[in-house]
Amino acid sequence: MPKKAKAGKPAISRTRINTGLQVGSYVKVADNSGAKEVMIIGVPGYKGRLRRIPPAGVGDLVVVTVKKGTPELRKQVLKAIIVRQRRPYRRPDGTWVAFEDNAVVIVTPEGNPKGSEIRGPIAKEAAERWPQLSSIATIVI
Repeated sequence: MPKKAKAGKPAISRTRINTGLQVGSYVKVADNSGAKEVMIIGVPGYKGRLRRIPPAGVGDLVVVTVKKGTPELRKQVLKAIIVRQRRPYRRPDGTWVAFEDNAVVIVTPEGNPKGSEIRGPIAKEAAERWPQLSSIATIVI
């Protein structure tokens, strides 16, 4: 019998991905929203132990603050989705995936991308979890 989805949670089960980023990480922005570099300041939904730094991996939604970019965006607190990470993670078919850099895509509070294009590849896991990203991505790996 299939599991019922809890309110506010996705119905699909997500495979555990090695977390390659954490709160405090500086990350490149892969879209054309105007931000160039952001710092992760939060991981919504993470419930961890006291003083443990919250981790995040590919496909996770994170709260970021813009460190480099246009003056209108700088010092803004926004939401973003991690689309690439350097740390290798394993896919269910047994292959290991690692990217050249860590990158995020800035999104609106509803989850729609702010920019109109994504530079560079994005992970298949992020594209499956966030279909809006795959529509503007140039390549999905």
